[in-house]
Amino acid sequence: MSVLPLSHSFIFRGSELMVPSCCENRRVFEGTPVDAARAAFNPADLLYFEVPLIDKSDVIPCFSLNKNVSAPAGWRCISARVLAAEGFVDDGSGVDAGLAAGLLSIVFRACHIAQWVSDSVFCGSCGGKNNFSSSEFARVCTVCGRIEYPRVSPAIIVRISNDNDEILLAHDRKFSGNVYSLIAGFYEAGECLEDTVEREVFEEVGLRVRDVRFISSQSWPFPNSLMVGFSAKYAGGFICCDGVEIEDAGWFNRGNLPQIPGHGSIARRLIEEWRRPPAPASGLLSATR
Repeated sequence: MSVLPLSHSFIFRGSELMVPSCCENRRVFEGTPVDAARAAFNPADLLYFEVPLIDKSDVIPCFSLNKNVSAPAGWRCISARVLAAEGFVDDGSGVDAGLAAGLLSIVFRACHIAQWVSDSVFCGSCGGKNNFSSSEFARVCTVCGRIEYPRVSPAIIVRISNDNDEILLAHDRKFSGNVYSLIAGFYEAGECLEDTVEREVFEEVGLRVRDVRFISSQSWPFPNSLMVGFSAKYAGGFICCDGVEIEDAGWFNRGNLPQIPGHGSIARRLIEEWRRPPAPASGLLSATR
């Protein structure tokens, strides 16, 4: 089965999806008719392309809009980040309570590539016009031949716990509302990811950590991140927020968690894994004679 019928597509403006106003959020992921997109927007503002799936088994039909294009009458924009947070549920029940994780990854891939397409119109070396390569998924400069691949920016996100069975959560000034989340930050050239974890935690909240362990990762196309998730143990220091990114941080137990990120993010998944009570010890005690 195709990801989308070729008569439908995702229409991206940056990391936002452009959809007809009558389209409910849950229907966004079914795509928008290609004919409707071509009729609603100036052809000069609309670039059609197809994103191959990782396994090359299918393609995702997409349009990329110029970022300064406003939604015309009868259309609206909705953030892919918001859709993920509102529509994704993975409770292990097997019930389609929300957006399936597999579909979310497909939308994230399309969103990531759409932003790369929008940002790679011109060559970063000579300023020439880029076209799609005919032999691989890349952009090639028509003047100097420079090849450009989709950009991926590694970033860490870390769940820190202490010996009191508490978790560290922080409020970043760019978060909406009063959401608290995990410490995160971008990888610097020359580091290993474990070093990035230790550096970011110390820079943002003044703490030292130990026992840094990889847990899982997630594509996060806002605009082009790969979020690499870790756990770590508190090793020392006192919370001292940097005041630049982190406005507040504290230790929380399972009974007093603040507002946390929505479903669909690796931050929520790491917090939920910690929040679940530990599994009881398995096995039977040996009988004594």
